[in-house]
Amino acid sequence: MAPFGSALVASAFEIGCVCSKKNAGAGRYCLLFTCVCLGCAAQSVGPKLSAEDSGAHPYPPHWWEPIPEDGAASWEILPQAAGPGEVILSKRNELGLLSNFAATPFVFRGRRYQSLEGFWQMMKYPEDASDPRATFPGIEWRHSREEVAQMVGFEAKAAGDLGSEGMRLMGINWVTFEGRRMQYRTQERRVHYQVIVQATRAKIRQNPRVREVLRSTGDLVLRPDHRRPPDTPPAWRYDEILMSIRDAPEGSGEAKTGSR
Repeated sequence: MAPFGSALVASAFEIGCVCSKKNAGAGRYCLLFTCVCLGCAAQSVGPKLSAEDSGAHPYPPHWWEPIPEDGAASWEILPQAAGPGEVILSKRNELGLLSNFAATPFVFRGRRYQSLEGFWQMMKYPEDASDPRATFPGIEWRHSREEVAQMVGFEAKAAGDLGSEGMRLMGINWVTFEGRRMQYRTQERRVHYQVIVQATRAKIRQNPRVREVLRSTGDLVLRPDHRRPPDTPPAWRYDEILMSIRDAPEGSGEAKTGSR
């Protein structure tokens, strides 16, 4: 296999799409991404950015390598969909490390999480027996909060979907962290947004490879690899949060909160 193909295969495992014996759906997605990367290794290198578009940064051409439309997942935006000066944060290459799904362990406020997705979805689950979510009639919590915190990829997303269903049944729009309720679906950059930004910063700071990949995007506009509605809350726009952290003054430790 060519060196580029080997890098793609390594990336398929590096982004942490874990196959769980308890979740056949997650296993199928993992197989999909591994097979896709193996297939991409045999394709020719895709179009490069022009010198005008890429500036002084030697961006890897495979970030924009075209993928056959019939090989895309239903939710997926393919690399070639990027506009001038943009790059899709595709899970098909190393940019997938920037995804919330990636297996990028980090410690935040004294607790260890296996991925940002696990951290995110965990907040939908009861914190303890006194939590009103724990005893609400008709809701079966198939996972504990601690279990979800250690999940990655589509397994964590599936657990989060169960949590969202619990929220729907309760008629609530809040999640919790350290005992504090936070509005979940909101356009305001308040507590939930700030917690997500801080956790994202912790992931980047504690994972050198993630930090390296983010820096390597230079001044490109980052775009998600999945479709989302125009009214998606700021806390859910991980691409914009990543750019805010990337573009903040060196050593400031702060993310810009203005919209792009």
